[in-house]
Amino acid sequence: MTLLDRIERLGNALPDPTTLFVIGALLVMGASHLAVVADWQVEKTVTREVVDPGTGVATRERVVEPVRPKSLLQADGLYWAVSSLVDNFKDFPPLAIVLVGMLGIGLADKTGFIGALLKAMLIAVPARWLTPAVFLVGVLSSIGLDAGYVVLPPVAAALFAAVGRSPLVGLAAVFAGVSAGFSANLIVTSLDVILAGFSTSGAHILDAGYQVPATANLAFLRISTLVLVAVGWATTAWWVEPRFERKSAEEGGATAADPEALALTDTERGGLKAGGLALALVLAALFAATWIPGAPLHGDDGRFPRWVAAIVPLIFLAFLIPGLAFGFRTGAVKNDREVAGMLGEVMAGMGPYIVLAFFAAQFVAFFRYSGLGEMTAIAGGGLLARADLPAPLLMVTFVAVVAVSNLFIGSMSAKYAFFAPVFVPMFMQVGISPELTQAAYRVGDSITNVVTPLNPYVVIILVFMQRYVPRAGIGTLVALMIPYAVTFFVAWSALLVIWMLLGSPLGPGGPLEYVPS
Repeated sequence: MTLLDRIERLGNALPDPTTLFVIGALLVMGASHLAVVADWQVEKTVTREVVDPGTGVATRERVVEPVRPKSLLQADGLYWAVSSLVDNFKDFPPLAIVLVGMLGIGLADKTGFIGALLKAMLIAVPARWLTPAVFLVGVLSSIGLDAGYVVLPPVAAALFAAVGRSPLVGLAAVFAGVSAGFSANLIVTSLDVILAGFSTSGAHILDAGYQVPATANLAFLRISTLVLVAVGWATTAWWVEPRFERKSAEEGGATAADPEALALTDTERGGLKAGGLALALVLAALFAATWIPGAPLHGDDGRFPRWVAAIVPLIFLAFLIPGLAFGFRTGAVKNDREVAGMLGEVMAGMGPYIVLAFFAAQFVAFFRYSGLGEMTAIAGGGLLARADLPAPLLMVTFVAVVAVSNLFIGSMSAKYAFFAPVFVPMFMQVGISPELTQAAYRVGDSITNVVTPLNPYVVIILVFMQRYVPRAGIGTLVALMIPYAVTFFVAWSALLVIWMLLGSPLGPGGPLEYVPS
């Protein structure tokens, strides 16, 4: 049995992510009781404000205090677990923000606006710039979450075939952009919203007032996008495409296609004009609201600029309005009832996420109530501090751990819901910000998406491959994609290290270091 066979069997043997959270919550309950029985405790240093009763002058002093666990199997713990079930779910940071953001993005996808926009972007590119354009559009497609997996592969394969290049190389390039570059983008997307919510939840284990904004990694991800496009272009030209130059069309070599099959329909063109105009008006209004003194989004709320604090509703509007304009222009929607119906379908599609969020919320809340999260972070942080490893080495190691775990647990949000409560506060103990931990997680979570058999979209890519090479299988795909996983890991990790050495913020509200308040 090959290594890939073992990975596939092991990954398929894992329970559903929802079940994993149930198991995790039960394990936390048992571990919390064992910790109480064993009388485990750790010490932490806190800053307190002390008022001199004689002068009334307040001073701040640092004191050491013990931290002890609380059992979830004793009477008080069991009562808390049952009575807090609803509040744990209601107060789970990623829940509402993801649902609100997805209403707008989902409608734009349902009406066809996102798909038509991505298709138009690729068709307009000259042949010599086709490879970098495919990568750029693939990376940017994460604005529509998984839409890029379905829309872009057949378009990219046909475009490459139309200019006399291997369609499998087109598939590989766009799959690498969509999947291995999944977390990068030039703008804030719903991914930023989802991850920021988990990072905030993890940070609250140590610092209840800490907030991670959706823009925290924006600057790093913008540069990442450009780096990944360049690295992907080079990998394709120097490593991937030369393999197919001497192959026949039946083996994946160059073939021919009908360029007319890629043309936008008149309906799509009209819809894009309407949607583009609506998007321009929305962006102009948001720009004015941000930069004009006295406007609703001008200024800040004490920690972040107002537009950062309102980013989720802004994402909702920026996709909803153009999506509606496209839909009404093309006839995809005809009245308000159909709009409401589409929004209902979007929320219905989020059903699995809502179920996952319910059990993830219990796991995170149990971890926090028991004190195990804080105590593990303090103990682990102490080990890291004594090891005195450079922060860049810690982050590259974390990237590698996430990349390997991604071979077994494909869901980005499910993995981070497990990782954030442990690694975010642990790294905070040695001065690494939650925003930096989140950025490193995004790197590791993306690069191995193209080589794990557990990626649900591998089946779709295989179907597209078999249109050109009927005998293609999972081995064909993995062999095609390994070069991208390797080069993206090296280049993206190197960029993260360079960024840390330069000391630049990761984005608005995205410091590299955590300083306890």
